[in-house]
Amino acid sequence: QVQLVESGGKSVQAGASLSLSCAASGRTISTYDMGWFRQAPGQEREFVAAIRRGGFRKYYGDSVKGRFTISRDNAKDTVYLQMNSLRPEDTAVYYCAAATPDSNLRDRSRYDYWGQGTQVTVSS
Repeated sequence: QVQLVESGGKSVQAGASLSLSCAASGRTISTYDMGWFRQAPGQEREFVAAIRRGGFRKYYGDSVKGRFTISRDNAKDTVYLQMNSLRPEDTAVYYCAAATPDSNLRDRSRYDYWGQGTQVTVSS
């Protein structure tokens, strides 16, 4: 079992930057591929970014490509999401998740463990 706890969500103005963290416990995340998803009210949970176990292969949703960066520190069992140039449409609850290695990381059904989420609100 892996427990995931997100932090760093807050209310910011458009154009600001924000960094989210996802701390894992129970098992090391070094054996998992990791991802970030987000869900706005009334919408489906959307893929944001993912990173393979080794930290070298990264994937991004089209709406965040070039603005968001995912990274991980396996020694600290932590995954990060650096968000720059935030827009009001980035407003959502952001979730961290752990997936079985070598899965299709854009597919949320491939993730075995989820955090409770952290709220990000971007005002114009």
